[in-house]
Amino acid sequence: MPRSIAVKPTLQPELFAYSFPVRVYFENTDAGGVVYHAEYFKFLERARTEWLRHLGFDHQALAANHRAVFIVSSIVADFLKPALLDDLLAVSVQLESLGKVRCIFVQEVRREDEVLVKAKVTVACVTGETFKPVEIPEALRRKMEASV
Repeated sequence: MPRSIAVKPTLQPELFAYSFPVRVYFENTDAGGVVYHAEYFKFLERARTEWLRHLGFDHQALAANHRAVFIVSSIVADFLKPALLDDLLAVSVQLESLGKVRCIFVQEVRREDEVLVKAKVTVACVTGETFKPVEIPEALRRKMEASV
């Protein structure tokens, strides 16, 4: 009789890395047509928000149903190359680690094969009223665990 082998359940590969498209508009650039550095933080935020939606959750529902909101507690970014007016960018989201209250994302902003920005973003879950730490809601945590 063959031995039974424990097999890890198949994970959903689309959860491991998520990519969100962003077009560079005039509002994102300085007078020279180069993306202003603070705009990249907006791009990163949008991508994380859409990743959350991809998992089946949104900020308003989390706040209303769980009294939980996410805040950025730390961000480290390396600006490697500039993005320019009308560029089509891809902003990736990958969950690097997951704690009870905090998680760390590794993100990149790319123009085709060129990496323009690399960032590590630490996000904390807090109550919307007092901004004190609170555990990430269980249903969301399960989806997030599948992506680490």
